[in-house]
Amino acid sequence: MSDTKKIRTIEKAPVPLKKLRVCAYVRVSTNQSEQQESFSAQVQHYTSYINNNPAWTFAGIYSDQGISGKNIEKRLEFMRMVQDAENKKFDLIITKSISRFARNVQDCLETVRKLKLLGIAVHFEKEAINTLTAESELMLSILSSVAEEELASISQNMHWSNQRRFKKGKFSVNTKRFLGYDKTERAI
Repeated sequence: MSDTKKIRTIEKAPVPLKKLRVCAYVRVSTNQSEQQESFSAQVQHYTSYINNNPAWTFAGIYSDQGISGKNIEKRLEFMRMVQDAENKKFDLIITKSISRFARNVQDCLETVRKLKLLGIAVHFEKEAINTLTAESELMLSILSSVAEEELASISQNMHWSNQRRFKKGKFSVNTKRFLGYDKTERAI
């Protein structure tokens, strides 16, 4: 006879995993028709992308349309998203790229750090960065600097182009803002 006792094991019922509450942030900087199409495509893509992942629960789309990424203060939906993060309404934010999230290094890093302290990750699809990983801060610093410089370059190019038009006696009037029409160009 053996002195060993049989140990009875009790199997635990599997604990269902909590679904991640996921939202998306979408932004386009102008109201031009091609940007409007991009805006609509992004909203549709992220709504479908989140809803089709069985591990996720759709927590909404935050979207700023026709607003520059230079300053977060002017982006009401971005600010609402940060407020909702503070209120723990979601666990993960997905966005197309760093330049859609912010074109200002300071705003980008400060927001990501704030979200990280709240335990909320931001996933930048284009750059394949998840802000809760260790190496994300360095990559985010570098790439958000590139996005900020790209914005400065775009601004300089537009300024130069406008100066050239004025010298040629042409100017652009954005009548859409005032009259509901498309942008037109007129000669002086």
